[in-house]
Amino acid sequence: MITRAPTSVMLNGILGEAPAEHVTLNWLAGRLGHRSFGIILLLLALLGVLPGVSAMAGVLLTIVAFQMILDRPGPAFPRRIATHHVETRRLAAIIRRAVPVLRYLERFIRPRWATPFTATKRVVGGVVLLLGASLLVPVPLSNLPPALLIVLIAFAYLEEDGALLCVALVGTLLLSVLAAGAAWQAMSAAGWLPSVV
Repeated sequence: MITRAPTSVMLNGILGEAPAEHVTLNWLAGRLGHRSFGIILLLLALLGVLPGVSAMAGVLLTIVAFQMILDRPGPAFPRRIATHHVETRRLAAIIRRAVPVLRYLERFIRPRWATPFTATKRVVGGVVLLLGASLLVPVPLSNLPPALLIVLIAFAYLEEDGALLCVALVGTLLLSVLAAGAAWQAMSAAGWLPSVV
């Protein structure tokens, strides 16, 4: 029986193999195998939490999500993006902050409520596409809720935890309802729509 490595172990492994100066998305995807979508989603979502780079993370997340919907075997990016250099120290800082949290969560999160792999991959892709697009909204701190939900979804997908995935999907639904309500109120206040009585 093959032992399944936890996500925290995989991330530490990536850090141990990383070149000293910089890495690229091509380099990352090439070392992640069948868990490449989940890890790339997780790393991009963690980037999406940071101010100043959330819009770029949102664009990359929508690319990955669309490929998941199409059931591609792994993420592929346009050459210009795939070969763009990211400083290894920046990646290392993100991973070092994430790993202790993931180790703690891994004590409670485990494979359960198994779902069909292809169907789950497409559902996750659709939800991440919606959340990734919301990272492009230029409102201060509006990046935090969708980015954190993508972190949960990616982690649930990686650990094959259907229960956590359901919780994250319910959170996404609630966030969507709140965002739609806020948008309606804003448009009503601007006179673009009739106000809600």
